Amino acid sequence: MPRLTAADFDPAVLRLFDQYVHGAISRRGFLDGAGRYAAGGMTAAGLLAALAPDFASARQVDPTDPRLVASTLAFDSPQGYGKASGYLVRPARAAGDVGAVLVVHENRGLNPHIEDIARRLALAGYLVLAPDALFTLGGYPGDEDKARELFAKLDQAKVQADFLAAARLLKTQAGTNGRVGAVGFCFGGGLVNWLATQWPDLNAGVPFYGIAPRLDDVPRIRAPLMLHFAGNDPRVDATWPTYEAALKAAGAKYEAFFYPGVEHGFNNDTTPRYDARAAALAWQRTLAFLAQNLRAA
Repeated sequence: MPRLTAADFDPAVLRLFDQYVHGAISRRGFLDGAGRYAAGGMTAAGLLAALAPDFASARQVDPTDPRLVASTLAFDSPQGYGKASGYLVRPARAAGDVGAVLVVHENRGLNPHIEDIARRLALAGYLVLAPDALFTLGGYPGDEDKARELFAKLDQAKVQADFLAAARLLKTQAGTNGRVGAVGFCFGGGLVNWLATQWPDLNAGVPFYGIAPRLDDVPRIRAPLMLHFAGNDPRVDATWPTYEAALKAAGAKYEAFFYPGVEHGFNNDTTPRYDARAAALAWQRTLAFLAQNLRAA
């Protein structure tokens, strides 16, 4: 069966799904709304299932790939939770010290897709840490709906503090050159924007479809940013004009790319919202940007 794409769904269904994914409506709210667009034997529940991620078929790098060394890294949570945890991946062989990259997941925790993103970056030559914000609630539960429910219970200020601690830890990891970048998606994109306002030692930030940080914090940004936006993403895109104005006023170094006609989450190759052409171009740009900013000084 051919893989479904965003073009196979009514735009209204995609908007409902975006609201559901981000907690604006419940599962029942999605099903009730999507029922109006179910046709050709496809039920509302079938539409939701079709939009759900398929981790196995989209995996690009095997977890046991011999070119990589992967482990779980425990680190102290500044919020008194004990040990936070993350997925740490590095090249099995590296010619000298390498740059480090913090990967920040979407609003479901450290799922198999984000682990695969971490491995892709490690194959590009970086030491990569992908923390799991859900560690205080037992970690990613293996179910996207349950993960969304758990995510809503988190104290976001504490989550931010944990990811800031992870970024600082990366800077001092053995085998790195002390330069740290951050790449995040959706929730993670917003957190990368926030991190850039809070940590002057960040050397590169790449938010994918992330909302803007507090505008009065923007003058504190020191890291160069590369921002990726979906053309069909009014919720996130609406935060960009004032953010860009603040970046310009602060003299920040940034590049912003909009990908026309694609949906929020276009880089996530586990779902029909994935757009192969836009994702490939954004990833190519991201790797070039990281190489430019994370190589040894």
